[in-house]
Amino acid sequence: MGRVGGRLWQIVATSYNASMTQIQFFDDPEQMRSALSPQSREDVRINQIGLHLYADGRRVAVGFDLTPFLERPSLEVVVTNAVGEVAGRLSIIEALQPNFHLTLHLRDQQPASPYTVQVMAYYGQPGAPRQVVDEYTTQFSVPSATDGKDG
Repeated sequence: MGRVGGRLWQIVATSYNASMTQIQFFDDPEQMRSALSPQSREDVRINQIGLHLYADGRRVAVGFDLTPFLERPSLEVVVTNAVGEVAGRLSIIEALQPNFHLTLHLRDQQPASPYTVQVMAYYGQPGAPRQVVDEYTTQFSVPSATDGKDG
C-alpha cells in the first residue's frame, strides 16, 4: 500500500494472470477497507470477467474477479453463439476464492461468432429459488480459418 498525490493505492495480483496487476486508487482509507473486506451476499459483485481464446478456437479461459465474500457464491456461465444456441456452459458451486479461472470448451463444430457470455452470481440450495446477486454480459469472436490469409 502506498500514497500518490494524496490518494491511497494498493497493487492487487489476480490468480487469472499473476504477471499482470491491477492498481486500485481510493480517495479515503474507509473506501479501501470496504473494497478489500469480505462482503455479505447482497453486496457480492462480479467485478470483471477476463476471456482468453486458445489458439485452437475451441476453448476459452474464463477468468473471474469477484468482490471478497463472507458466504461462497455460486456462478452460472452460459455462452451462446450468433444464432442463440448454447455453445458452452459452466456451473461453479460455492466458489472458494474471489479470483480464479476455468477453461470452457465450445461445442460448435464451426465457429459462429460473435459469442455472448452471460455470467450470473447467485446463492441458493438445490430445489430452492436462486437469489441472484449480480449478472455480467460480454462478447468475444473466434477468428475464422481464413482471417489473415490471402485468398
